[in-house]
Amino acid sequence: MDHWVRSRVQSWKRSWVRSWRLSWARPRPLQIAAILLTGLAGAWAGMLLGGHVKTPIGPASVALSVRPAWSGGTVIEIPPLGTLYLDSHWGPLRLSAQVAELRPEPAQRIIENPGELDRLSGTISGEVAHGLIVVALRALAAGVICGALAGLVVFRSWQAAVLGGLSAFSGILSLGMLAWATFNPSSVTEPRYTGLLAGAPQFVGDARTIVHRFSEYRAQLARLVGNVSRLYEAASTLPTYEPDPSTVRVLQVSDIHLNPLAWSIIRPIVRQFQIQLIIDSGDLTDHGSHPEEKFANDISTLKVPYVFVRGNHDSLATQKSVARQPNGVVLDGTSRTVEGLRIWGVGDPRFTPDKTTRDDSVGASSMSAEGVRQAALLASSPGPKPDIVVVHDPLEGAAFDGIAPLILTGHVHVRSTRLLPLDSRLFIQGSTGGAGLRGLEGEHPTPIELSILYFDRATHRLQGWDDLKLGGLGLTSAQIERTLEDHPNRPIPALPPSITPSGDPAARRSPP
Repeated sequence: MDHWVRSRVQSWKRSWVRSWRLSWARPRPLQIAAILLTGLAGAWAGMLLGGHVKTPIGPASVALSVRPAWSGGTVIEIPPLGTLYLDSHWGPLRLSAQVAELRPEPAQRIIENPGELDRLSGTISGEVAHGLIVVALRALAAGVICGALAGLVVFRSWQAAVLGGLSAFSGILSLGMLAWATFNPSSVTEPRYTGLLAGAPQFVGDARTIVHRFSEYRAQLARLVGNVSRLYEAASTLPTYEPDPSTVRVLQVSDIHLNPLAWSIIRPIVRQFQIQLIIDSGDLTDHGSHPEEKFANDISTLKVPYVFVRGNHDSLATQKSVARQPNGVVLDGTSRTVEGLRIWGVGDPRFTPDKTTRDDSVGASSMSAEGVRQAALLASSPGPKPDIVVVHDPLEGAAFDGIAPLILTGHVHVRSTRLLPLDSRLFIQGSTGGAGLRGLEGEHPTPIELSILYFDRATHRLQGWDDLKLGGLGLTSAQIERTLEDHPNRPIPALPPSITPSGDPAARRSPP
C-alpha cells in the first residue's frame, strides 16, 4: 500500500513538472498579456492599501502616501487651513502629505526661538527624504505582493503569481523612476494655495535675492513648516508678515464696476501683505453717473496711494472724484513717481457705459492706433522713461512694447500675461469686482481677481507676483498662485514703436 502511494505521488510530481515546462515552453501571448495586466491592477490596489506612512517632519507628524493619478505633482494638506499644490514631477503618480498633528514641544521651540528655523533647515530635508524612502518601499512591497496574489487568484497558477509580481514590480519601479527623473525642486517656489491659506501673507524677502533664495529647497521647506506651526499656534489667525524695506509691494486691481465687495477684499489684502501702492487700470464705476461718484470715497480708507486711469465705463466726473481723495493719484497722459516707481498712464479715450454704445464706438484697430500714437509721444518726451505704463485696454497697451518694462491693463475681465516682442511684459488684470452685475450674464459668475506685484526698490523691476482669485459672486473658493519673473533685469530698448502691436487674443473680444 505504501509503495502504491509513493508511486502515485511521484507520478503526480512528474506530470506537474511536465505540464509546467510545456506551458512555459509554449506561452500564449494573450495569456501572458492578461497576467501582466492583472499584476498591474494588483499593484494599483497594493499602492492604495500599503503606500502610506506616518512620519515626523519638523514639529509635525505628517501622513505621506503615494497614489496612482492621471497627473503627477505633490499635494500638501493642512487641515483645516487649506491645501498647497506643487508641480513637483510628471507621471501618473501623486505624492500626498497631510499634516496629521502638531507635536507641541518642537512647535513651541520654533515659536519661541526663531533660531530654531536655521537648525530645522538642516534636518528637515533628511526627515523628508527618510519619509519618502519608507513610503516608496512600502508601496513597492505592497504592490508586488498584491500583484502576485492577483495572478494566483485569477489564474490559479504559481507561474502566473510570479509573473504578476514581476509585472507589478516593473510597473511601480518605472513610475518611481519617471517621478525621480522629472523631479523639480524649484516647484516649491510657485505653490498654488486653496482654502484659508489663500488669504495668508506669503514670504517675499529681499527682491534683489528673491530668485536665488526661492531656489533653495531646504530653506523653503523649513520656512513652510515654520509658518504651519505659527498657523496652528494662532488657531484661527494668520501669521504676522515682517515687511522687507527692499521690496515694493504693489496691488493691481481693475474693472471693479461699482461692486462694494471689492473694498472688503482689498482692505485686508493691503493690511496683510503690507501693500504700499495700489494701481487701478480703470472701470471703477459702471455708468460714470453723478450718484456713482460717491463710490470713490472708499479709496480714502485704504491709507496707501491709489493710482488710477480712466476706463471706458468711467466718466471725467469719475476721474475727478478719484482725484479728490487724499490718496488718489490720477494719470491722464501724465507720469508720477510713487513709492520710488515712475508710473505713466492715460485714460481710455472712449466713454461707452452701456450695451447700446459700448460695442460700436471705437474698434480694435482704432484702439491699437491710439496706443501707437500715445506710445510715440511718450517715447519722444524728455526725461526718464517710466517703470510702469498703465492703460485700460490691452490693445492700446501692446503699443508700449519697448517703452517700459511693465504694461498694466484690464478691460477684458480675463487675467493673463505675456512678454511682447521687445521684452516688455503685458499684464492684463481680471475683474476685481467680478464684472459687477455684468458678471452674472454668463453661465458662471465672473471670478474676482487681483494681483500683488513685487518690485526691487533699487532697480524698479518686477521680481514676481501673486495672483489671487476668489470664486465669483458666491466666493465659494479662494486661490493664490505665485509666479517669478524669469529674467527680471532683461534690457528694454526704450525706442519709439516701430512695429504694429499684435493684439492679445483675449483682447479681441467685444469690449465689456
